Amino acid sequence: MEKESQTIFDKNVIEFVTVAAEFCAFLERAERMKRNDFVDTSMKILPLLYLKASMLPKCETIGDEVLETYVTEEIYEILRINLAELMGDKDDYLDVFVQDMVYSDQPIKKSISEDLADIYQDIKDFIFVFQLGLNETMNDSLALCQENFGMLWGQKLVNTLRALHDVKYNQQQEEEEEDNEEGFYEPSDDDNCCEEDNCHCHDDDCHCHEDGCHCHHDE
Repeated sequence: MEKESQTIFDKNVIEFVTVAAEFCAFLERAERMKRNDFVDTSMKILPLLYLKASMLPKCETIGDEVLETYVTEEIYEILRINLAELMGDKDDYLDVFVQDMVYSDQPIKKSISEDLADIYQDIKDFIFVFQLGLNETMNDSLALCQENFGMLWGQKLVNTLRALHDVKYNQQQEEEEEDNEEGFYEPSDDDNCCEEDNCHCHDDDCHCHEDGCHCHHDE
């Protein structure tokens, strides 16, 4: 029991708890953010969350009680819907690293909002139990979170990060292409400043704009 109690106060555990709590708070206030800001911050906090989870010391369950949970179906759906509305048409992406690919040779359509909501559920439930301050349940919640990281939300995090990377950098490329199209100018016949029938202002050998030119003088 003493060994397990020491594990939950390990430096790497404390750092993971800190990042995990910030991740949950970030998603909870995401609906008030602009999409670009949300994507930028997500691409910073998700790798950090993955790193801290991968550095956790090995933890094993010591109790046999079912752990309390915080995230209800309603909380989950509200978060997912808010994230889906924030991401808009960039929410869906194609994924090949899912279990369903065993039965299909085509990529499976996934959504950033659902993946983040799934990750949030595991992390928030862990934080909720951990903050209750009871050593045994703190230990078991850590063990469960660590197990789910390896089996579930760790892979979802990596997949979501790849999708967010695509949103950020492909979107920038699309915006640059649009700016280039808007800035491209092609002269038209309406640009002629000379309205005479025998105008040669646009001929290759035109000298109409030289000092001695009288093309635009009144006759």
